Amino acid sequence: MVYDISLPLSPELPVWPGDPPIVLERIARMDEGATANVSRLAGTVHIGTHIDAPDHFLNNGVTTDRLPLEVFFGPAWVLAVPEEAEHITSAVLSALDWPPQAQRVLFRTRNSRWWAQGDTRFHTDYAAVTPDAARWLVERGVRLVGIDYLSIAPYDDPAPTHRILMEAGVVILEGIRLDHVPPGKYTLTCFPLALRGAEGAPARALLWEGDMPVKG
Repeated sequence: MVYDISLPLSPELPVWPGDPPIVLERIARMDEGATANVSRLAGTVHIGTHIDAPDHFLNNGVTTDRLPLEVFFGPAWVLAVPEEAEHITSAVLSALDWPPQAQRVLFRTRNSRWWAQGDTRFHTDYAAVTPDAARWLVERGVRLVGIDYLSIAPYDDPAPTHRILMEAGVVILEGIRLDHVPPGKYTLTCFPLALRGAEGAPARALLWEGDMPVKG
C-alpha cells in the first residue's frame, strides 16, 4: 500500500503568516476557445509539503538543488507523538520506542487532526521540535526529519531548531499529513522540485509499506 502524505496545493491551504497566499488559477480555457487548458501557480517555495535547504536559515548557499538525492528516498519511520505533548522535546523523544539506526523519521503529532478536519486556518500553537530535541536527533545520526505542520520549529522562535538541524546536514521535510498513516516502518520518497538556487522547494511525499518493490 502507498500513502500519499502530501498536502494538495490550493488557494485554501494556509501559508506562513506574512507570506503571499497560494495562487492556482486557470489562465486559458478550452471552453472559452483556447487551444489548451493552462493554469498558473504562484507562492513561496515553502508552500504545502516542502523541503527546507540549509540556505533558508544559514545563508550559506546550500540550496535544494545541492542536496544529495539519496536522502529523499529510503527507509523511514513514522513515530506517533502523544497528543498531550505541547512540543517534541528531548524528553518526549526519549520516551518513544526509538528505532535503532533510524536515519529518516516523520513525527505524527496532534497537528495532523487539523488536516483531517479540513481546517484551513494557520495555527500558531502547533507541536514542533524544540532545540534540545533537534540536538538529540543530530546526536543519533538522523539525516531527514519530517513534521506534520508547516514548520519544524516553534512559531515564536523558529531559528534555533532550524539552525541546529541544518548545521548538522539534516534535511527538513515540512507540511506532511500523517493522520491516516499508522506508526511503523516505511519506504519514503519526497523529492523536491528541481529549483536552481532556491532555499526550499515543494515536494511530493509518499510512504510505501515495507520495502518498495523494484521492477526491472
